[in-house]
Amino acid sequence: MKKYYVHLLLTLFMTCLFSGRSLSQSNLPQDYLSKEFHAGRREALRKLMPANSATVLFAYPLEVFSKDINYAYHPSPDLYYFSGYKETSAVLVVFKEMQHDADGDYNELFFVQQRNPSEEQWTGRRLGIEGVKSQLGFKRVYNSNEFAKFPIDLKKFKLLHDIIPNKAGNMDGLYRAFTEKSGVNPVDEELLNDLVTINARVTPRNITVAIDRVIAPKLALEAYKNNSLIQDLYSHPDSTGLAAFKAGYQAQYGGISDFNLFTDELRGIKTKEELELLRKSIKLSGIAHAEVMRAIKPAMSESELEGVFAYVHKKYGAEDEGYPPIVGAGANGCILHYIENNVTTVNNQLVLMDVGAEYHGYSADITRTIPANGKFTEEQKVIYQLVYEAQEEVFKLCKEGVPFGDLNKKAQAVLAAGLIKLGIIKQIDELRAYYPHGCSHHLGLDVHDKGSYGPLMENMVITVEPGIYIPEGSPCDKKWWNIAVRIEDDVVIGKDKCTILSLDSPRKWDEIEKLISEKSFLDAVKLPGLDR
Repeated sequence: MKKYYVHLLLTLFMTCLFSGRSLSQSNLPQDYLSKEFHAGRREALRKLMPANSATVLFAYPLEVFSKDINYAYHPSPDLYYFSGYKETSAVLVVFKEMQHDADGDYNELFFVQQRNPSEEQWTGRRLGIEGVKSQLGFKRVYNSNEFAKFPIDLKKFKLLHDIIPNKAGNMDGLYRAFTEKSGVNPVDEELLNDLVTINARVTPRNITVAIDRVIAPKLALEAYKNNSLIQDLYSHPDSTGLAAFKAGYQAQYGGISDFNLFTDELRGIKTKEELELLRKSIKLSGIAHAEVMRAIKPAMSESELEGVFAYVHKKYGAEDEGYPPIVGAGANGCILHYIENNVTTVNNQLVLMDVGAEYHGYSADITRTIPANGKFTEEQKVIYQLVYEAQEEVFKLCKEGVPFGDLNKKAQAVLAAGLIKLGIIKQIDELRAYYPHGCSHHLGLDVHDKGSYGPLMENMVITVEPGIYIPEGSPCDKKWWNIAVRIEDDVVIGKDKCTILSLDSPRKWDEIEKLISEKSFLDAVKLPGLDR
Protein backbone atom coordinates (compact mmCIF):
# COMPACT_ATOMS: atom_id res chain seq x y z
CA MET A 1 0.00 0.00 0.00
CA LYS A 2 2.86 2.37 0.79
CA LYS A 3 4.15 2.08 -2.78
CA TYR A 4 0.65 2.80 -4.08
CA TYR A 5 0.41 6.07 -2.15
CA VAL A 6 3.89 7.14 -3.18
CA HIS A 7 2.96 6.51 -6.81
CA LEU A 8 -0.34 8.39 -6.36
CA LEU A 9 1.40 11.41 -4.80
CA LEU A 10 4.01 11.42 -7.57
CA THR A 11 1.30 11.29 -10.23
CA LEU A 12 -0.59 14.17 -8.61
CA PHE A 13 2.62 16.20 -8.39
CA MET A 14 3.49 15.60 -12.05
CA THR A 15 -0.07 16.45 -13.10
CA CYS A 16 0.18 19.80 -11.36
CA LEU A 17 3.65 20.41 -12.77
CA PHE A 18 2.75 19.76 -16.40
CA SER A 19 -0.81 21.10 -16.55
CA GLY A 20 -2.29 24.51 -17.18
CA ARG A 21 0.23 27.32 -17.46
CA SER A 22 3.22 25.01 -17.80
CA LEU A 23 2.39 24.70 -21.50
CA SER A 24 3.40 28.34 -21.91
CA GLN A 25 7.16 28.69 -21.96
CA SER A 26 8.98 32.02 -21.86
CA ASN A 27 11.71 33.16 -24.26
CA LEU A 28 10.36 31.19 -27.23
CA PRO A 29 10.61 32.47 -30.82
CA GLN A 30 7.84 34.86 -31.76
CA ASP A 31 7.82 34.30 -35.53
CA TYR A 32 6.05 30.95 -35.80
CA LEU A 33 3.14 30.74 -38.19
CA SER A 34 -0.03 31.93 -36.48
CA LYS A 35 -3.14 29.88 -35.79
CA GLU A 36 -4.93 32.25 -38.19
CA PHE A 37 -2.52 31.19 -40.95
CA HIS A 38 -3.30 27.51 -40.42
CA ALA A 39 -7.06 28.18 -40.23
CA GLY A 40 -6.81 30.09 -43.50
CA ARG A 41 -5.10 27.12 -45.14
CA ARG A 42 -7.94 24.85 -44.04
CA GLU A 43 -10.46 27.24 -45.58
CA ALA A 44 -8.47 27.30 -48.81
CA LEU A 45 -8.53 23.50 -48.79
CA ARG A 46 -12.31 23.44 -48.31
CA LYS A 47 -12.76 25.63 -51.37
CA LEU A 48 -10.97 23.01 -53.48
CA MET A 49 -12.69 19.97 -52.00
CA PRO A 50 -15.69 18.48 -53.84
CA ALA A 51 -19.15 18.34 -52.30
CA ASN A 52 -19.71 15.85 -49.47
CA SER A 53 -16.01 15.22 -48.96
CA ALA A 54 -13.62 15.00 -46.04
CA THR A 55 -9.84 15.32 -45.94
CA VAL A 56 -8.06 13.12 -43.41
CA LEU A 57 -4.58 14.18 -42.25
CA PHE A 58 -2.40 11.92 -40.11
CA ALA A 59 0.62 12.71 -37.96
CA TYR A 60 3.88 10.96 -38.71
CA PRO A 61 4.81 7.97 -36.51
CA LEU A 62 7.78 7.90 -34.17
CA GLU A 63 10.93 6.35 -35.65
CA VAL A 64 13.29 4.21 -33.59
CA PHE A 65 16.89 5.45 -33.38
CA SER A 66 18.29 2.73 -31.12
CA LYS A 67 16.56 0.27 -28.82
CA ASP A 68 14.33 2.46 -26.61
CA ILE A 69 15.48 5.80 -28.08
CA ASN A 70 13.57 7.50 -30.89
CA TYR A 71 14.83 9.93 -33.49
CA ALA A 72 14.04 13.57 -32.82
CA TYR A 73 10.46 13.88 -34.00
CA HIS A 74 9.73 15.63 -37.29
CA PRO A 75 6.07 16.58 -37.76
CA SER A 76 4.06 15.73 -40.84
CA PRO A 77 4.37 18.77 -43.15
CA ASP A 78 0.77 18.43 -44.36
CA LEU A 79 -0.69 18.15 -40.86
CA TYR A 80 1.49 21.05 -39.68
CA TYR A 81 0.51 23.18 -42.68
CA PHE A 82 -3.20 22.81 -42.00
CA SER A 83 -3.10 22.84 -38.20
CA GLY A 84 0.19 23.98 -36.66
CA TYR A 85 0.33 20.69 -34.71
CA LYS A 86 3.84 19.25 -34.28
CA GLU A 87 3.25 16.03 -32.33
CA THR A 88 2.62 12.38 -33.20
CA SER A 89 -0.47 10.22 -32.47
CA ALA A 90 -2.96 12.53 -34.12
CA VAL A 91 -5.51 12.67 -36.93
CA LEU A 92 -7.35 15.72 -38.28
CA VAL A 93 -10.58 15.41 -40.28
CA VAL A 94 -11.59 18.47 -42.34
CA PHE A 95 -15.12 18.41 -43.78
CA LYS A 96 -16.28 20.33 -46.83
CA GLU A 97 -19.68 21.14 -45.32
CA MET A 98 -20.80 21.80 -41.79
CA GLN A 99 -21.70 18.65 -39.86
CA HIS A 100 -24.17 18.30 -36.98
CA ASP A 101 -24.43 16.15 -33.85
CA ALA A 102 -25.79 16.43 -30.32
CA ASP A 103 -22.93 18.75 -29.35
CA GLY A 104 -23.61 21.23 -32.15
CA ASP A 105 -22.18 22.17 -35.55
CA TYR A 106 -18.62 21.41 -36.68
CA ASN A 107 -16.60 21.22 -39.87
CA GLU A 108 -13.42 19.72 -38.42
CA LEU A 109 -12.52 17.13 -35.80
CA PHE A 110 -9.06 16.87 -34.25
CA PHE A 111 -7.88 13.82 -32.33
CA VAL A 112 -4.57 14.54 -30.61
CA GLN A 113 -1.95 12.91 -28.41
CA GLN A 114 -3.24 12.54 -24.88
CA ARG A 115 -1.43 14.28 -22.07
CA ASN A 116 0.53 12.01 -19.76
CA PRO A 117 2.44 13.77 -16.97
CA SER A 118 4.81 10.90 -16.21
CA GLU A 119 5.76 10.47 -19.90
CA GLU A 120 6.03 14.23 -20.41
CA GLN A 121 8.69 14.35 -17.72
CA TRP A 122 10.84 12.17 -20.01
CA THR A 123 9.87 13.23 -23.52
CA GLY A 124 8.59 16.80 -23.22
CA ARG A 125 5.37 18.76 -22.97
CA ARG A 126 2.29 17.87 -24.98
CA LEU A 127 -0.42 20.31 -25.98
CA GLY A 128 -3.29 17.98 -25.21
CA ILE A 129 -6.92 18.91 -25.77
CA GLU A 130 -6.85 22.26 -23.99
CA GLY A 131 -3.54 23.31 -25.52
CA VAL A 132 -4.80 22.56 -29.04
CA LYS A 133 -7.94 24.57 -28.36
CA SER A 134 -6.20 27.59 -26.87
CA GLN A 135 -3.00 27.70 -28.94
CA LEU A 136 -4.15 26.33 -32.30
CA GLY A 137 -7.76 27.56 -32.28
CA PHE A 138 -9.64 24.28 -32.75
CA LYS A 139 -13.04 23.80 -31.11
CA ARG A 140 -13.80 20.07 -31.42
CA VAL A 141 -10.72 18.33 -30.00
CA TYR A 142 -10.48 14.82 -28.51
CA ASN A 143 -7.81 12.44 -27.36
CA SER A 144 -6.59 10.21 -30.18
CA ASN A 145 -7.71 7.06 -28.36
CA GLU A 146 -11.30 8.26 -28.82
CA PHE A 147 -11.08 8.22 -32.62
CA ALA A 148 -11.93 4.53 -33.01
CA LYS A 149 -15.24 4.85 -31.14
CA PHE A 150 -16.19 8.33 -32.29
CA PRO A 151 -19.66 8.16 -33.92
CA ILE A 152 -18.83 9.31 -37.43
CA ASP A 153 -19.44 7.24 -40.56
CA LEU A 154 -16.61 8.12 -42.96
CA LYS A 155 -18.00 5.75 -45.61
CA LYS A 156 -20.63 8.33 -46.57
CA PHE A 157 -17.98 10.89 -47.62
CA LYS A 158 -15.64 11.15 -50.56
CA LEU A 159 -12.37 10.82 -48.67
CA LEU A 160 -9.15 12.62 -49.51
CA HIS A 161 -6.09 11.21 -47.75
CA ASP A 162 -2.44 10.26 -48.03
CA ILE A 163 -1.08 6.71 -48.36
CA ILE A 164 -2.35 4.36 -45.66
CA PRO A 165 0.63 2.07 -44.96
CA ASN A 166 0.44 -1.48 -43.72
CA LYS A 167 2.53 -0.71 -40.67
CA ALA A 168 3.26 2.59 -38.96
CA GLY A 169 4.54 1.98 -35.44
CA ASN A 170 2.69 4.03 -32.84
CA MET A 171 0.24 5.23 -35.52
CA ASP A 172 -1.01 1.71 -36.29
CA GLY A 173 -4.11 2.05 -34.09
CA LEU A 174 -5.23 5.28 -35.74
CA TYR A 175 -4.67 3.85 -39.22
CA ARG A 176 -6.62 0.69 -38.38
CA ALA A 177 -9.47 2.75 -36.94
CA PHE A 178 -9.53 4.81 -40.13
CA THR A 179 -9.67 1.76 -42.39
CA GLU A 180 -12.55 0.34 -40.36
CA LYS A 181 -14.48 3.62 -40.45
CA SER A 182 -13.80 4.34 -44.11
CA GLY A 183 -13.43 1.03 -45.91
CA VAL A 184 -10.09 2.29 -47.31
CA ASN A 185 -7.60 -0.55 -47.33
CA PRO A 186 -3.90 -0.15 -46.55
CA VAL A 187 -1.57 -0.62 -49.51
CA ASP A 188 2.06 -1.57 -49.85
CA GLU A 189 3.78 1.82 -49.61
CA GLU A 190 6.44 1.18 -52.25
CA LEU A 191 3.79 -0.04 -54.70
CA LEU A 192 1.53 2.93 -54.09
CA ASN A 193 4.39 5.39 -54.49
CA ASP A 194 5.08 3.83 -57.88
CA LEU A 195 1.38 3.96 -58.81
CA VAL A 196 1.25 7.65 -57.82
CA THR A 197 4.36 8.38 -59.90
CA ILE A 198 3.01 6.56 -62.95
CA ASN A 199 -0.35 8.30 -62.70
CA ALA A 200 1.23 11.75 -62.36
CA ARG A 201 4.29 11.56 -64.59
CA VAL A 202 3.93 8.88 -67.26
CA THR A 203 2.76 9.84 -70.75
CA PRO A 204 2.42 7.79 -73.96
CA ARG A 205 5.86 9.12 -74.96
CA ASN A 206 7.75 7.79 -71.91
CA ILE A 207 5.61 4.78 -71.00
CA THR A 208 8.17 2.19 -72.14
CA VAL A 209 10.91 3.89 -70.10
CA ALA A 210 8.64 3.89 -67.04
CA ILE A 211 7.84 0.20 -67.45
CA ASP A 212 11.52 -0.71 -67.85
CA ARG A 213 12.69 1.35 -64.87
CA VAL A 214 9.76 1.27 -62.45
CA ILE A 215 7.67 -1.83 -63.10
CA ALA A 216 9.84 -4.53 -64.66
CA PRO A 217 12.41 -4.82 -61.81
CA LYS A 218 9.63 -5.39 -59.24
CA LEU A 219 7.20 -7.66 -61.05
CA ALA A 220 8.20 -10.65 -58.93
CA LEU A 221 7.32 -8.89 -55.67
CA GLU A 222 4.06 -10.12 -54.15
CA ALA A 223 2.38 -6.71 -54.00
CA TYR A 224 3.18 -6.00 -57.67
CA LYS A 225 2.25 -9.52 -58.77
CA ASN A 226 -1.21 -9.12 -57.23
CA ASN A 227 -1.93 -5.60 -58.48
CA SER A 228 -4.16 -5.61 -61.56
CA LEU A 229 -3.21 -2.05 -62.59
CA ILE A 230 0.48 -2.90 -62.73
CA GLN A 231 -0.08 -6.21 -64.51
CA ASP A 232 -2.46 -4.71 -67.09
CA LEU A 233 -0.14 -1.80 -67.88
CA TYR A 234 2.80 -4.15 -68.26
CA SER A 235 0.75 -6.27 -70.67
CA HIS A 236 -0.49 -3.24 -72.66
CA PRO A 237 2.39 -0.69 -72.74
CA ASP A 238 0.63 1.82 -75.02
CA SER A 239 -1.65 4.84 -74.84
CA THR A 240 -4.76 2.65 -74.50
CA GLY A 241 -3.20 0.72 -71.61
CA LEU A 242 -2.13 3.98 -69.94
CA ALA A 243 -5.62 5.46 -70.24
CA ALA A 244 -7.07 2.32 -68.66
CA PHE A 245 -4.46 2.53 -65.92
CA LYS A 246 -5.33 6.16 -65.10
CA ALA A 247 -9.05 5.38 -65.02
CA GLY A 248 -8.49 2.39 -62.76
CA TYR A 249 -6.15 4.37 -60.54
CA GLN A 250 -8.73 7.12 -60.08
CA ALA A 251 -11.40 4.56 -59.19
CA GLN A 252 -9.21 2.77 -56.62
CA TYR A 253 -6.98 5.55 -55.34
CA GLY A 254 -8.82 8.73 -56.27
CA GLY A 255 -8.76 9.91 -52.66
CA ILE A 256 -4.96 9.92 -52.72
CA SER A 257 -4.84 11.46 -56.18
CA ASP A 258 -7.10 14.37 -55.21
CA PHE A 259 -5.28 14.80 -51.89
CA ASN A 260 -1.99 15.19 -53.75
CA LEU A 261 -3.56 17.48 -56.34
CA PHE A 262 -5.01 19.88 -53.76
CA THR A 263 -2.01 19.89 -51.44
CA ASP A 264 0.30 20.44 -54.43
CA GLU A 265 -1.79 23.43 -55.48
CA LEU A 266 -1.86 25.00 -52.01
CA ARG A 267 1.64 24.27 -50.77
CA GLY A 268 3.25 25.02 -54.13
CA ILE A 269 2.32 28.73 -53.95
CA LYS A 270 3.83 30.35 -50.89
CA THR A 271 1.94 32.91 -48.83
CA LYS A 272 3.52 36.09 -47.45
CA GLU A 273 4.01 34.42 -44.06
CA GLU A 274 5.73 31.40 -45.61
CA LEU A 275 8.00 33.57 -47.74
CA GLU A 276 9.19 35.39 -44.64
CA LEU A 277 10.23 32.11 -43.00
CA LEU A 278 11.82 30.80 -46.19
CA ARG A 279 13.84 33.98 -46.64
CA LYS A 280 15.15 33.66 -43.10
CA SER A 281 15.96 29.97 -43.47
CA ILE A 282 17.76 30.57 -46.76
CA LYS A 283 19.59 33.67 -45.53
CA LEU A 284 21.02 32.00 -42.44
CA SER A 285 22.00 28.99 -44.57
CA GLY A 286 23.83 31.31 -46.97
CA ILE A 287 25.66 32.92 -44.05
CA ALA A 288 26.69 29.44 -42.91
CA HIS A 289 28.07 28.59 -46.36
CA ALA A 290 30.04 31.84 -46.36
CA GLU A 291 31.51 31.10 -42.92
CA VAL A 292 32.52 27.60 -44.02
CA MET A 293 34.35 29.19 -46.96
CA ARG A 294 36.32 31.38 -44.55
CA ALA A 295 37.00 28.46 -42.21
CA ILE A 296 37.97 25.72 -44.66
CA LYS A 297 41.49 24.32 -44.55
CA PRO A 298 42.93 21.25 -46.35
CA ALA A 299 43.53 19.56 -42.97
CA MET A 300 39.87 19.74 -41.95
CA SER A 301 37.55 16.74 -42.14
CA GLU A 302 34.22 16.53 -43.90
CA SER A 303 32.42 16.14 -40.58
CA GLU A 304 34.24 19.17 -39.15
CA LEU A 305 32.91 21.28 -42.02
CA GLU A 306 29.46 19.85 -41.39
CA GLY A 307 29.80 20.91 -37.77
CA VAL A 308 30.50 24.52 -38.78
CA PHE A 309 27.22 24.57 -40.68
CA ALA A 310 25.35 23.16 -37.70
CA TYR A 311 26.84 25.74 -35.33
CA VAL A 312 25.93 28.71 -37.51
CA HIS A 313 22.44 27.34 -38.15
CA LYS A 314 21.80 26.90 -34.43
CA LYS A 315 23.30 30.32 -33.66
CA TYR A 316 20.56 31.88 -35.79
CA GLY A 317 17.79 29.80 -34.26
CA ALA A 318 17.33 27.05 -36.87
CA GLU A 319 15.90 23.90 -35.33
CA ASP A 320 17.78 21.50 -37.60
CA GLU A 321 18.98 20.87 -41.13
CA GLY A 322 16.28 20.34 -43.73
CA TYR A 323 17.94 17.11 -44.93
CA PRO A 324 21.10 15.13 -44.13
CA PRO A 325 24.04 17.44 -45.01
CA ILE A 326 26.19 16.51 -47.98
CA VAL A 327 29.87 17.45 -47.59
CA GLY A 328 31.80 15.54 -50.23
CA ALA A 329 35.49 16.05 -50.95
CA GLY A 330 36.95 15.00 -54.29
CA ALA A 331 35.44 11.75 -55.54
CA ASN A 332 32.73 11.89 -52.86
CA GLY A 333 31.24 14.91 -54.62
CA CYS A 334 30.32 12.58 -57.48
CA ILE A 335 27.92 10.71 -55.16
CA LEU A 336 24.75 12.77 -55.44
CA HIS A 337 23.36 12.01 -51.97
CA TYR A 338 26.63 11.34 -50.16
CA ILE A 339 25.93 11.68 -46.42
CA GLU A 340 28.70 9.71 -44.67
CA ASN A 341 30.89 12.86 -44.38
CA ASN A 342 33.61 10.77 -42.72
CA VAL A 343 36.77 11.63 -44.69
CA THR A 344 39.32 12.80 -42.14
CA THR A 345 41.11 15.37 -44.32
CA VAL A 346 39.69 17.05 -47.41
CA ASN A 347 43.22 17.87 -48.67
CA ASN A 348 43.65 20.03 -51.78
CA GLN A 349 40.38 18.90 -53.35
CA LEU A 350 37.11 20.42 -54.40
CA VAL A 351 34.50 20.08 -51.69
CA LEU A 352 30.83 19.92 -52.72
CA MET A 353 28.61 21.10 -49.87
CA ASP A 354 24.84 20.69 -50.19
CA VAL A 355 23.55 21.95 -46.84
CA GLY A 356 20.44 23.89 -45.84
CA ALA A 357 18.88 24.78 -42.50
CA GLU A 358 15.32 24.15 -41.42
CA TYR A 359 13.78 27.15 -39.70
CA HIS A 360 10.31 26.73 -38.16
CA GLY A 361 9.64 23.86 -40.54
CA TYR A 362 10.85 25.55 -43.74
CA SER A 363 13.96 24.21 -45.43
CA ALA A 364 16.66 25.97 -47.39
CA ASP A 365 18.60 24.06 -50.05
CA ILE A 366 21.95 25.55 -51.08
CA THR A 367 24.97 23.94 -52.71
CA ARG A 368 28.40 25.45 -53.11
CA THR A 369 31.52 23.80 -54.50
CA ILE A 370 34.79 25.22 -53.26
CA PRO A 371 38.54 24.41 -53.36
CA ALA A 372 39.80 23.41 -49.92
CA ASN A 373 43.18 25.08 -50.54
CA GLY A 374 41.57 28.31 -51.74
CA LYS A 375 42.40 28.05 -55.45
CA PHE A 376 40.59 26.32 -58.31
CA THR A 377 42.79 24.41 -60.76
CA GLU A 378 42.31 25.34 -64.40
CA GLU A 379 40.29 22.18 -65.05
CA GLN A 380 38.13 22.75 -61.97
CA LYS A 381 37.58 26.35 -62.97
CA VAL A 382 36.45 25.40 -66.49
CA ILE A 383 33.87 22.92 -65.21
CA TYR A 384 32.75 25.33 -62.48
CA GLN A 385 32.24 28.14 -64.98
CA LEU A 386 30.22 25.88 -67.27
CA VAL A 387 27.84 24.98 -64.41
CA TYR A 388 27.63 28.66 -63.44
CA GLU A 389 26.72 29.65 -67.01
CA ALA A 390 24.02 26.95 -67.13
CA GLN A 391 22.56 28.28 -63.89
CA GLU A 392 22.60 31.87 -65.17
CA GLU A 393 20.69 30.84 -68.29
CA VAL A 394 18.10 28.98 -66.24
CA PHE A 395 17.57 32.02 -63.99
CA LYS A 396 16.41 33.95 -67.07
CA LEU A 397 13.54 31.46 -67.50
CA CYS A 398 12.38 31.59 -63.88
CA LYS A 399 9.24 33.66 -64.28
CA GLU A 400 5.50 33.12 -64.36
CA GLY A 401 4.15 31.11 -67.28
CA VAL A 402 7.33 29.28 -68.26
CA PRO A 403 6.86 25.48 -68.34
CA PHE A 404 8.69 23.86 -65.43
CA GLY A 405 10.32 21.34 -67.74
CA ASP A 406 11.97 24.12 -69.78
CA LEU A 407 14.36 24.81 -66.90
CA ASN A 408 16.02 21.42 -67.12
CA LYS A 409 15.99 21.50 -70.93
CA LYS A 410 17.95 24.75 -70.83
CA ALA A 411 20.42 23.39 -68.28
CA GLN A 412 20.93 20.27 -70.37
CA ALA A 413 21.51 22.30 -73.54
CA VAL A 414 24.15 24.55 -71.96
CA LEU A 415 25.95 21.72 -70.15
CA ALA A 416 25.95 19.44 -73.19
CA ALA A 417 27.30 22.16 -75.49
CA GLY A 418 30.06 22.92 -73.01
CA LEU A 419 31.08 19.28 -72.47
CA ILE A 420 31.10 18.66 -76.23
CA LYS A 421 33.35 21.67 -76.71
CA LEU A 422 35.72 20.33 -74.03
CA GLY A 423 35.76 16.89 -75.69
CA ILE A 424 34.30 15.16 -72.62
CA ILE A 425 31.24 13.97 -74.56
CA LYS A 426 30.54 13.74 -78.28
CA GLN A 427 26.76 14.20 -78.34
CA ILE A 428 23.96 15.35 -76.04
CA ASP A 429 22.75 11.79 -75.43
CA GLU A 430 25.91 11.18 -73.37
CA LEU A 431 25.17 14.05 -70.97
CA ARG A 432 23.19 11.93 -68.52
CA ALA A 433 26.36 10.14 -67.44
CA TYR A 434 27.65 13.44 -66.04
CA TYR A 435 24.39 15.23 -65.22
CA PRO A 436 21.96 12.56 -63.96
CA HIS A 437 19.45 14.71 -62.05
CA GLY A 438 16.95 17.46 -62.77
CA CYS A 439 17.63 21.16 -62.44
CA SER A 440 14.83 22.28 -60.13
CA HIS A 441 12.29 21.27 -57.51
CA HIS A 442 9.87 23.00 -55.17
CA LEU A 443 11.12 24.13 -51.77
CA GLY A 444 9.23 24.72 -48.52
CA LEU A 445 8.08 22.50 -45.66
CA ASP A 446 9.82 19.63 -47.44
CA VAL A 447 13.17 20.14 -49.11
CA HIS A 448 11.55 18.49 -52.15
CA ASP A 449 8.31 20.26 -51.48
CA LYS A 450 4.85 19.71 -52.85
CA GLY A 451 3.86 21.71 -55.89
CA SER A 452 2.72 21.31 -59.47
CA TYR A 453 5.19 20.84 -62.30
CA GLY A 454 3.22 22.66 -64.96
CA PRO A 455 3.80 26.36 -65.74
CA LEU A 456 5.72 28.35 -63.15
CA MET A 457 3.53 30.60 -61.01
CA GLU A 458 4.21 33.71 -58.98
CA ASN A 459 5.40 32.99 -55.40
CA MET A 460 6.55 29.48 -56.12
CA VAL A 461 9.90 28.89 -54.44
CA ILE A 462 12.18 26.52 -56.33
CA THR A 463 15.81 25.49 -56.56
CA VAL A 464 18.08 25.96 -59.57
CA GLU A 465 20.85 23.36 -59.36
CA PRO A 466 22.71 22.26 -62.49
CA GLY A 467 25.76 20.10 -61.92
CA ILE A 468 28.53 18.11 -63.56
CA TYR A 469 30.03 14.99 -61.96
CA ILE A 470 32.97 13.18 -63.59
CA PRO A 471 33.89 10.09 -61.54
CA GLU A 472 37.19 8.29 -61.86
CA GLY A 473 37.19 5.87 -64.77
CA SER A 474 34.95 8.02 -66.96
CA PRO A 475 35.60 7.73 -70.75
CA CYS A 476 37.36 11.09 -71.00
CA ASP A 477 40.78 12.60 -70.32
CA LYS A 478 41.99 11.71 -66.81
CA LYS A 479 42.54 15.38 -65.99
CA TRP A 480 38.77 15.72 -65.54
CA TRP A 481 38.35 12.74 -63.23
CA ASN A 482 36.83 13.32 -59.77
CA ILE A 483 35.76 16.85 -60.58
CA ALA A 484 32.26 17.33 -59.19
CA VAL A 485 30.54 20.70 -59.29
CA ARG A 486 27.02 21.66 -58.30
CA ILE A 487 25.79 25.20 -57.71
CA GLU A 488 22.36 25.39 -56.15
CA ASP A 489 20.37 28.49 -55.32
CA ASP A 490 16.85 29.11 -54.09
CA VAL A 491 14.59 31.52 -55.98
CA VAL A 492 11.09 32.91 -55.65
CA ILE A 493 9.20 33.18 -58.94
CA GLY A 494 7.88 36.60 -59.97
CA LYS A 495 5.70 37.71 -62.85
CA ASP A 496 8.60 38.91 -64.99
CA LYS A 497 11.70 37.54 -63.27
CA CYS A 498 12.89 35.63 -60.23
CA THR A 499 14.53 36.82 -57.04
CA ILE A 500 17.53 34.80 -55.87
CA LEU A 501 17.25 34.35 -52.11
CA SER A 502 20.59 32.65 -51.44
CA LEU A 503 23.16 35.31 -52.30
CA ASP A 504 24.67 35.55 -48.80
CA SER A 505 27.30 33.11 -50.01
CA PRO A 506 29.16 33.89 -53.26
CA ARG A 507 28.55 31.97 -56.49
CA LYS A 508 31.33 33.24 -58.78
CA TRP A 509 34.62 31.34 -58.64
CA ASP A 510 36.78 34.43 -58.06
CA GLU A 511 34.49 35.68 -55.25
CA ILE A 512 34.73 32.26 -53.62
CA GLU A 513 38.53 32.37 -53.74
CA LYS A 514 38.50 35.86 -52.21
CA LEU A 515 36.23 34.78 -49.34
CA ILE A 516 38.34 31.69 -48.60
CA SER A 517 41.33 34.02 -48.12
CA GLU A 518 39.52 35.85 -45.29
CA LYS A 519 39.77 34.86 -41.65
CA SER A 520 37.00 33.02 -39.84
CA PHE A 521 36.02 33.48 -36.21
CA LEU A 522 36.70 29.75 -35.91
CA ASP A 523 40.41 30.24 -36.60
CA ALA A 524 40.87 31.18 -32.97
CA VAL A 525 39.15 28.05 -31.65
CA LYS A 526 41.65 25.65 -30.09
CA LEU A 527 40.50 22.39 -28.50
CA PRO A 528 42.63 19.97 -26.49
CA GLY A 529 43.90 16.86 -28.21
CA LEU A 530 42.52 13.42 -27.52
CA ASP A 531 45.90 11.68 -27.27
CA ARG A 532 46.95 13.14 -23.91
